[in-house]
Amino acid sequence: MKTYFRNIFKQLHLWLSVPFGLTITIICFTGAMLVFEKEITELCTKELTIVEPKGTPLPLDTLARKVAVALPDGVKVTGITISSAPGEAYKVGISKPRRAAVYVDQYTGEVKGRSERLPFFNVMFRMHRWLMDSQPKDGGIFWGKIIVGASTLAFVAILLTGFVVWLPRNRKSLKNRLKIVASKGSRRFWYDLHVAGGFYALLLLLAMSLTGLTWSFQWYRNGFYKLFGAEVVLQSRLAGNDVSASKGHVKEKEKERVGDSYEFWQEAYDATVALNPDFKQITVSDGSVVVSVNGFGNQRASDKYTFDKRSGKITAFHPYSESASATKMRGWIYSVHVGSWGGLLTRILAFFAALFGATLPLTGYYLWIKRLLIKGNRTG
Repeated sequence: MKTYFRNIFKQLHLWLSVPFGLTITIICFTGAMLVFEKEITELCTKELTIVEPKGTPLPLDTLARKVAVALPDGVKVTGITISSAPGEAYKVGISKPRRAAVYVDQYTGEVKGRSERLPFFNVMFRMHRWLMDSQPKDGGIFWGKIIVGASTLAFVAILLTGFVVWLPRNRKSLKNRLKIVASKGSRRFWYDLHVAGGFYALLLLLAMSLTGLTWSFQWYRNGFYKLFGAEVVLQSRLAGNDVSASKGHVKEKEKERVGDSYEFWQEAYDATVALNPDFKQITVSDGSVVVSVNGFGNQRASDKYTFDKRSGKITAFHPYSESASATKMRGWIYSVHVGSWGGLLTRILAFFAALFGATLPLTGYYLWIKRLLIKGNRTG
């Protein structure tokens, strides 16, 4: 009976791998390429992100006005992100296009250039998420997103069925299935790499796949959030309220003189730094200050302060611990998916796990084709 069920899982493992294998290789490889995007981008754009400390930085309202003057009509400054490192340029968020920003030298006020994703990483991201497809403007089927989601779902099943097939019958078999032997021919090496290597990368690949599916399917995201006690409906409702509030702020800002909303950003920043002397990163925007929470875990965790826009005085504190469960869940999903939850070590592990995940379908194809050829020679 055990052999019968084992054979069923073996066939499921094979026939799910054959049609989805190449797509899984692409998803895993591009995911690995994105793990250290931030560090590589900073190395390639030092002329934008690195500045020479020259005394005291200019006040935030002065920097905001200097950037605002350089922006096209209709584009506004939305916030300023300050690093605790004195040699890192300030990052100034702007309203258009979405999530756009420019770097500014905080000591001279020079606008150094726009923060943009490098072309290589742009291709890797679009390939990873949508196989280079784009959302149809007419609301049609987003095939790239569906194929990536279906392939990731299949990958979860492939990993689980592979683990069942891997399970050893005795202690001797366990020892053999944990070793990768390179001295007994290429076929044995590729077999060990596929079987033993797949076992070692199993947990990380499952974690990345299961979290990645939340970006592909609404039904999966709903279930995933509910499993961990978060409500997507509540999240959407809150998002809707935020949109309404932001529209109201935009109307108010249009009535104000240009630059008025920046006037007390420096005071709010100084007050927040006094409360968080060991901060890593702070973002000041219209009426709020966000402080990134240091440490392991959710790398998007942050405490939030609100301030009086007429004085810069802190009026309220909203700690991360009291954030909505959906907000925490989004941060955790991202942190687990990219491997950043445990710092540099888990990111390195995530990089190698994803890179190895890209080889699993290829070694599987090799072993499958080799087996077919051997079987064909025997019958011939």
